[in-house]
Amino acid sequence: MTFIEGIGLRRIDHIGIAVPDLDTALKWYVGALGGREAHREVNEAQGVVEAMVAWPEGGAQVQLLAPIGEDSPIARFIGSKGPGLQQLAFTVEDVEAAAAALRAKGCRLLYDEARQGTAGSKINFVHPKDAGGVLVELVEPA
Repeated sequence: MTFIEGIGLRRIDHIGIAVPDLDTALKWYVGALGGREAHREVNEAQGVVEAMVAWPEGGAQVQLLAPIGEDSPIARFIGSKGPGLQQLAFTVEDVEAAAAALRAKGCRLLYDEARQGTAGSKINFVHPKDAGGVLVELVEPA
């Protein structure tokens, strides 16, 4: 498998969509677009209930993120920007190594150390100001 030197990017992992109501959003992505709910969990640390939606042919998934409280980052995002595209996530070989390589290139990351993400993964984020206005998530699968 070929990796981008120093960062260990493998592929697009998922696209995160901020939604005010998870079940309503699932009706669209599953009902209208033919996906299936592959995983659901509450992430208290991130202040969200989330569902991963997958399609039969594979590829990147859609992560639907709904706030569990008015003070969660997703609630603030929806409050300022409305529902919609919130992040682009890449699978990486090693999230700490990817973060170090990006810091060496002058990028700011949101966390000093990786945190727990969906399904036990390790995650960190590149600040949108250093990624062309896009919140980029780095995901090391469990």
